[in-house]
Amino acid sequence: MCFGTTTCQLANRLPRTPLGQHVALQLARSSTSTFANYGEVQSAESRRDFIHKLGICLKELRETGTWLKFIGKMALSPAESVNPVLRECDELLAILSTSIKTARRNAQ
Repeated sequence: MCFGTTTCQLANRLPRTPLGQHVALQLARSSTSTFANYGEVQSAESRRDFIHKLGICLKELRETGTWLKFIGKMALSPAESVNPVLRECDELLAILSTSIKTARRNAQ
């Protein structure tokens, strides 16, 4: 299943309180922005454009990770629901970070 889908499903299960709804919307925005921007990466026009667009994905993923940690700290969802998604987010961060480093190294 796609990371954006997983995070949106988690967001839909957050409490229907003002805080829960705010966090759900922020989580949905940052996680779906990540995969939408990754689509743009696939049609990058140059190596520089590729690195730039991957950087945007990285920023959105970091924001998603921050919201996931907030959900855990505030106990807005059970840890067994949040932790696997946070783990996947961390894995994607590592992959994209390595991709950027490789692309920069290959550009030289």
